[in-house]
Order: sequence, then structure tokens, then C-alpha cells
Amino acid sequence: MRQVFRTLAFLVAIGVVVQAAVMVYAVAGLGLFIEDGGVLDRAAMEQSMAGDMLFPEQIGLMLHGMNGMMVIPALAVLLLIASFFSGIRGAWKWALAVLALVALQVTLGLAGHSVPFLGALHGVNALLLFSAALYTGWRVAARGRARAAVETEPPAAPAAERLPS
Repeated sequence: MRQVFRTLAFLVAIGVVVQAAVMVYAVAGLGLFIEDGGVLDRAAMEQSMAGDMLFPEQIGLMLHGMNGMMVIPALAVLLLIASFFSGIRGAWKWALAVLALVALQVTLGLAGHSVPFLGALHGVNALLLFSAALYTGWRVAARGRARAAVETEPPAAPAAERLPS
């Protein structure tokens, strides 16, 4: 179960990386769309909401929304559940911190549509979430390596055998 916990933590971190990648992909595509004469106004937004793609990279916006609203939260909940069965002291605290940052991230992302400053905090919180998830996974990996080193280390020789002759 330790491996499941570790994998879930790293998957949350990877999910945050995917979020950044698809968002930049979409914004770059939007820039090209406008550069080629496209217009982003209320009519274009309504057309987009009706399901018409304004530009191919718009898929990045959809992936950002689905990954951020469904995939990463599900992984964070599974991480918290796995923390109780992992046998790692304090794992539930780190998993709960990751889940809380995910909840804050979703809230900031949704509120950022109305209050742009919260959208800026959405980006900052993404870095905190990435760091917390990565640390949670590394923490388990480091403890596992330390435990393996202790288990494979030969017992120390008695004091009498270590004295020079």
C-alpha cells in the first residue's frame, strides 16, 4: 500500500504539470487565432459554449477543466484513503494537505472567472500543490530507501574484533 500511496502522490504532481501544459497550449493557440484575424468577443464565447471550436488548441481549455475538476480531485481523495492503509506515520496529514490544496485550487479556478486576482492565486496555489504532492511522494520514497538500507546493512562487529592486533 506504500507504493500505491507514493504513486498517487506523484500522479497528483504529474496532473498539475499536465494542467500547466494544456493551459499554455490553449493560450498559445488563442494567440495564433487572434493573430490570424480571429476575434474573441461575447459572440465567439457563446459560439464556443455551444460546442463550436474556435481554434484547434481550444481543446487545451477543455482538458484543463476536466483534469482539474475531476481527475486531480479524484486522485487526491484516493491519496487520502490510501494514506490510512499505507502504514506510514503522518501520511494522512500530508494527504489531507494535498486534498485541501486541491479544493482551494478548484475554488480559485472557478472564482477566477469572476475575480481575476483569484485567477492569479490559482497559479500560485498550483505551485504549492505541486510541491506538496511531490514532497509527499518523495517522503515515502526516502523512508523506503532508509528502511531498505537498515535492513540490508550487516550487523556491526563486536568491539573485541575491531581492535587492531
